Amino acid sequence: AGEAAAEERSVLLANRAACHLKEGACSLCVADCSGALDLVPFGIKPLLRRAAAYEALERYQLAYVDYKTALQVDCSIQAAHDGVNRMTKALLEKDGVNWRQKLPPIPTVPLSAQTRWSVPSAEAPGANAPPATALRGEPGESNALGSAGTERAQSLKEEGNELVKKGNHKKAVEKYSESLKLRQECATYTNRALCYLTLKQYKEAVQDCTEALRLDPKNVKALYRRAQALKELKDYRSSIADIKSLLKTEPKNTAALRLLQELNRA
Repeated sequence: AGEAAAEERSVLLANRAACHLKEGACSLCVADCSGALDLVPFGIKPLLRRAAAYEALERYQLAYVDYKTALQVDCSIQAAHDGVNRMTKALLEKDGVNWRQKLPPIPTVPLSAQTRWSVPSAEAPGANAPPATALRGEPGESNALGSAGTERAQSLKEEGNELVKKGNHKKAVEKYSESLKLRQECATYTNRALCYLTLKQYKEAVQDCTEALRLDPKNVKALYRRAQALKELKDYRSSIADIKSLLKTEPKNTAALRLLQELNRA
């Protein structure tokens, strides 16, 4: 790709960064995203992927700047809004009420970059579509991908469900992840959380349950599975809090009552 145009090189770097991020190679992800942004400033995908990598590396100030920059490009990206909220909370805990004074400068995005991220039709997807994480897909909301995207997301979720029945949780995670890129749905998050629990990836299970609870704050499965994951992470206090919240909705839930007894003995 040495002779490729800047935009093509930027896309290739951003795509490789996505692979690094999935593999947990966050420093390599940051390097590729920075390279992509040097070639094509204010690209949504490299901004969001670098922000996620910085967040994983606990470099919260830099993650905050990238999430805020992405929102200047397209203020409708839910993933960026959620990222800003998480970073605000983390920085407030870390640096106190004056955390904003310690931030690096947030670049000003020119109008030309703010207007190019249009969402193409589902029939003719274009290179400038924002990342799928921008599409929340909550009930009652119009999904920018249209009915074709919604149907595909449902189909992928069902494929994941079949794989769970067969005990292939690793492959099921892949299907649920693909589905969530198209449509963020509570049940898909809780299903993937169940897989993560089985695979002993407890932090990922907590994250998925938290996302599910953002969509449905009283979801019983999300509360129970997050409590299970938190118990394995030895965060007994948070686990008990989740079980107590669950029991407000279903006071006779036997599995929850049993888990609460275990937690009280821990």
